[in-house]
Amino acid sequence: MPLSPQIRQYLIVTGNYWAFTLTDGALRMLVVLHFHQLGYTPLSIAFLFLFYEFFGVVTNLVGGWLGARLGLNRTMNVGLGLQVFALLMLAVPAAMLTIPWVMAAQALSGIAKDLNKMSAKSSIKLLVPNAQADSQQTLYRWVARLTGSKNALKGVGFFMGAALLSVLDFTGAVMAMAAVLAIVWLLSIFTLTQDLGKAKNKPKFSEIFSTSRAVNYLAAARLFLFASRDVWFVVALPVFLSTTLGWDFAQVGGFLACWIIGYGAVQTIAPRITGRNKDHVPDGKSAFLWAIALAGLPAFIALALAAAWPPTMVVVTGLLLFGAVFAVNSSLHSFLIVSYAKEDGVSLDVGFYYMANAMGRLLGTMLSGWMFQVAGLSACLWISSGFIGLAAVISLALPRGK
Repeated sequence: MPLSPQIRQYLIVTGNYWAFTLTDGALRMLVVLHFHQLGYTPLSIAFLFLFYEFFGVVTNLVGGWLGARLGLNRTMNVGLGLQVFALLMLAVPAAMLTIPWVMAAQALSGIAKDLNKMSAKSSIKLLVPNAQADSQQTLYRWVARLTGSKNALKGVGFFMGAALLSVLDFTGAVMAMAAVLAIVWLLSIFTLTQDLGKAKNKPKFSEIFSTSRAVNYLAAARLFLFASRDVWFVVALPVFLSTTLGWDFAQVGGFLACWIIGYGAVQTIAPRITGRNKDHVPDGKSAFLWAIALAGLPAFIALALAAAWPPTMVVVTGLLLFGAVFAVNSSLHSFLIVSYAKEDGVSLDVGFYYMANAMGRLLGTMLSGWMFQVAGLSACLWISSGFIGLAAVISLALPRGK
């Protein structure tokens, strides 16, 4: 049975996203492991990714406008091309791998990642058949599969990066990834539908900021949701596992990779968890309730550590519970933004929303290093709980009902 044009385009978009995500996860692990071998501290390594996060904010804001004017096929292909170039930037002699050079390459990779993600998420809105009676349920399932598979593959990318580094040297690893991604990029150029997602009316640059009340509130909730994760996950947790629990680098990287794979798997099945009733489509009330369920977990971990419970058991169990509930929250948000976004120029709303996501990641990353250095993991956990509480309060303003 031949596939419909929408399904074929969905598979191409998903394949592009998967290929990119594998290289994104592998590159992060390659950089972390390589510079760890060179003697850099965990905090110094984290700052190598500063521009990666910062340019995510800028890219999502401007990328949504570009997608509406030029088409999502073009922004996705530009993202793939930039990632190939970023990989080639790192395939230089070791003497040239200075901190500014690596930060510049990571900046390009950050731009590429958010162009790719914004394009993929926006495309789904246009590819789901609106004529279906359960189009919102279908949209939720498609978004959940795309988002969940992406995060699972990012974890696989962590393993792939470590494996490549053990088989090849750093230069050989990035060259191999650049070659494979270049093939995907060329295939994408010739197979993606032309003008996918291009707005009928060319949006002005001033329209990069959303005028939708629902999108604005959801973006604010998303900012605090992702800041709540990264404030303890990005820097504080790996350093805590290494210095306090005495884990070696392979144990830390392997555990975090498995966590991300599990996180992605839960995202994929989130529609089954939140929509057991077939006619139920998540709304603002769902976002509020799931945020409330998440808010207590970081606080519980902090209290358990203060009570001198076994730290390995507390942190590992707490992180697994946090990951599962956070994954449902994230999947809910990903569905709501695609649902709220207007169809003509969908990337404007999606880009604005993921700009807030990137701002949350940037805020969380910077606070993670600073607060852990000043006050330890427990302080990061309390801030995380407070951020989730803010996300829950903001979610009260989101629309309810179909």
